[in-house]
Amino acid sequence: MTVRVAVCQLAPVLGDPGGNLDRALRAVAAAADRGARIVVLPELVTSGYVFADEAEARRAAQPADGPAVTALARAARDRGLVVCFGFPELDEEGRLRNSAVLADPGGVRAIYRKVHLWDREKEIFLAGDAPPPVVETELGRIGLVICYDLEFPEWLRVAALRGARLVCAPVNWPAEPRPPGERPIEMVRVQASASVNRMFLAIADRTGTERGVEWVSGSLIVGPHGFPLAMADPAAGEQILVADCDLAAADDKRISPRNDVLADRRPHLYGEVAGV
Repeated sequence: MTVRVAVCQLAPVLGDPGGNLDRALRAVAAAADRGARIVVLPELVTSGYVFADEAEARRAAQPADGPAVTALARAARDRGLVVCFGFPELDEEGRLRNSAVLADPGGVRAIYRKVHLWDREKEIFLAGDAPPPVVETELGRIGLVICYDLEFPEWLRVAALRGARLVCAPVNWPAEPRPPGERPIEMVRVQASASVNRMFLAIADRTGTERGVEWVSGSLIVGPHGFPLAMADPAAGEQILVADCDLAAADDKRISPRNDVLADRRPHLYGEVAGV
């Protein structure tokens, strides 16, 4: 079954939770109007990213049953979608988490707390300690990670071994210098991860400038061969990208008549990689 996947590249605004939620809901509706069944929004889309300190992040945070998650989960239910998005979570013990939600017509199916924290995130958020969720939806098995998690090959491999056909990743990629004519290395890593795991990846980056930080604006959807199916124009700002994905193609891990990227693994030799 072919499924239309959308990634929504948005520009959330610090200190404007109502406007951010409205922007996210409009993007979900616009993606659904274009036929999307799976919609991915950026990391911390309900709040913005460049917090001055923990206190500012705490003012923007919401519990998992707060208004942002409730409204976006309702949109998933009402439009018959899978929606993935990031938000600053105030957990059950009052701690701050950089979290992402996967919601579908059945409600909130997974809340993932970012395990690999980037730079100053370590001063604000508590890292998660659970592997990436892989959720059985009516559209197939979908995994969920956040931004810097993508730079750890083991993390995407865990999702692949759990049967994910598609991994959705809300991200905020800060722009870094690169040689003229080169694609951002963040996008290259995504293509490589899709190829080595033979699965789809849907990446929703943010755009705009926030407190002097500029972003890659590199949203993309990649197929199991590692080639982009849709890719943002960094100069275009906010945009919605869609691609029609035969998610069942990710079940085939063969790369030649005699090779399979999962069956050919030799885990007993990889103990050093896992730190054991």
